[in-house]
Amino acid sequence: MPYKAAILMGSDSDWPTVKKAAATLKKYGVGYEVHVMSAHRCPALAAEFAQLAEANGFGVIIAAAGMAAHLAGAMAAHCTLPVIGIPIKASLNGLDALLAVVQMPKGFPVATVAIDGAENAAILAVQILSLSEPSLREKLKQARTDIITAIQAADAALQIEAQNL
Repeated sequence: MPYKAAILMGSDSDWPTVKKAAATLKKYGVGYEVHVMSAHRCPALAAEFAQLAEANGFGVIIAAAGMAAHLAGAMAAHCTLPVIGIPIKASLNGLDALLAVVQMPKGFPVATVAIDGAENAAILAVQILSLSEPSLREKLKQARTDIITAIQAADAALQIEAQNL
């Protein structure tokens, strides 16, 4: 595949949440790699991954972590690829992770999705990659149409049920 995403997590305990990002990327036909990589426990490995990411064919990095949640920021500090942070609910209902991900210094942005928002992180990654891959834009448009169709079907079913009370 001509485009791919890196999905990184601070701990393998994040996988139950993060695998939703992998499944969503797969649905769109976007290649990906998944790695456990801690900004604190193996900082040199994380820095090296980020520094080589573009050369290794990645177009975007999704980084998930809980508590201190510095993985996305560490990736952004070591590369110029778009980085999407997923704050993982580990303590304080994920608020600590959310604040850690969004509080980046000027010049080192990290796009941030909702706490445990792995699916939206993947969709944002697809949107970013679609800038250079028009076929992804078409898949995104179809997904939006499918959502609207599902909402209309739910509304129609509700109307029938409401009339039969």
